[in-house]
Amino acid sequence: MVFRYSFFGAALLCASVAQAESRPSYGAQLEGFDYPHPVQQFEFTSQQQDLSMAYMDVEPSGEANGRTAVLLHGKNFCAATWERTIEVLSEAGYRVIAPDQVGFCKSTKPRGYQFSFGQLAANTAKLLEHEDVEQAVIIGHSIGGMLAARFALDHADLTERLVMVNPIGLEDWLAKGVPYATVDSLYEGELQTDYERVKGYQQKFYYDGQWKPEYDRWVEMLAGMYSGPGREIVAWNQAQTAEMLFTQPVVQEFPNIKAPTLLLIGGKDRTAPGANRAPDDVARKLGDYPALGRETAEAIPNAELIEFPELGHSPQVEAPEEFHEALLKALANAP
Repeated sequence: MVFRYSFFGAALLCASVAQAESRPSYGAQLEGFDYPHPVQQFEFTSQQQDLSMAYMDVEPSGEANGRTAVLLHGKNFCAATWERTIEVLSEAGYRVIAPDQVGFCKSTKPRGYQFSFGQLAANTAKLLEHEDVEQAVIIGHSIGGMLAARFALDHADLTERLVMVNPIGLEDWLAKGVPYATVDSLYEGELQTDYERVKGYQQKFYYDGQWKPEYDRWVEMLAGMYSGPGREIVAWNQAQTAEMLFTQPVVQEFPNIKAPTLLLIGGKDRTAPGANRAPDDVARKLGDYPALGRETAEAIPNAELIEFPELGHSPQVEAPEEFHEALLKALANAP
């Protein structure tokens, strides 16, 4: 009987190893992973460095409405994750620009860079200037929502409308009692990232414990960079941006946002960076998106809240038809 269990366990281990070896690995700038549209590179100088910002610039496939939508990805996502949103907005007549921020995905991974939301917003503004975009609907998801809020504050003249999709940063974790973590300690944690960890985290926090096969592509996209030859610089930039999001809250400035704002909130979301290192009594109170969404809608002067009670952190991925119907309807209405 003992021999049988050992044999079965060995078989499972071999199957697990074979499965891991069959998963794709990608380069430090996501080389090998295909995006849904041609990728361009915006070459610019920032902090005395030559950098390259990857982006997709998709023309309207439907009758052009003269508007531009800029899509800002989350920390665990890339511009490619907006695949369906790009298609829907393009069909509705929008020009769509979807960049990868510096430090992420197909863009430059600098070793020494002062990451800040203000800097990333400025980089994005430079890209829009390069593309002769005078004003745009700024749409951000997760950390991209936090960046979108900073963009709307720093570049109000470029912001036609602000849209935040389950943005993180609706609460100040440090002020609520989450302990600070150094970049070095965050880096050590990032080095542990693999397919199973990414999937487990996203299944728990993003999709309320559920999983669909179409989510696998986005897990492979992220995990593939950590298993590739550039894993150290990928992990380093991810650690730097994890520290950035924790130490640069924007929630206190919500009353200063002038742009008409749309909040799209999946009510099952419980994402709360740093909650794993917080005391239990603190962690239990974090990431309450139904409450946070309503508080944010009240804090921003001209805000509309659309709730998806049964969806999680990524409603545009989890229920694209429901999400995009609500998005287009809201954008069509005069703010």
